[in-house]
Parts: sequence; C-alpha cells; structure tokens
Amino acid sequence: MGLMDKLKEQASQVADKAQKGAAQAQAKFEAAQSKRGGDALLRDLGAAYYAEQRQGGSHEAVAQALAALDAHAGAGGGVDVSTTGPQPVPSSQAPTSGPPPEGDFKLD
Repeated sequence: MGLMDKLKEQASQVADKAQKGAAQAQAKFEAAQSKRGGDALLRDLGAAYYAEQRQGGSHEAVAQALAALDAHAGAGGGVDVSTTGPQPVPSSQAPTSGPPPEGDFKLD
C-alpha cells in the first residue's frame, strides 16, 4: 500500500468519525429542543390552570393546553413531569434579620 492509499484511508476514517460526532450532536440538540418545548407547554398548562382556578379564566384554555401537550407527547416529544408534585408552601412568616426577641432562653 502506498503512502497516498494510507492517507486516503485515514482521511476516510476521520470523515466517518466526524459524521458520527455530528449525528450525535444533532440528536442531543433535538432532544434538548424537544424538552424545552415540553417544558414550555407544561408552563402554559400551569398558567392556564392557575388562571382558571384563581382568576376566573376559562376551562377552554386548560383544555387547549392539554391538547397541545398531548400532541407534543404523541409526536415523540419529551414531557418531563419528574419535577412536578407537591411543592413546599412558602411560610407566611418571613424570618427577621434583626436581633432575636428578648426572653428567658436556656441552652440544654
């Protein structure tokens, strides 16, 4: 095998690796885009539900948000609901930044 043949073989291998790397990068990009789209749809659903429950919004907005989310999931889009669920309720009493209240405190 001549020098030119070896160089052609190496160039071919490099090109194959570059194509595989580009395909992997494209797949990761598409997955991230799909997740971002699903996250936006979940946010829209939450906003529509909140508006319906607390601000007198229509149920139609909730139904449309659900339909859009179902369509996204049906098209193979990712819908990550792992971060949803019961969230801690903020305390109505904010901690004070001043000195502690006076009183009879004992350390045990």
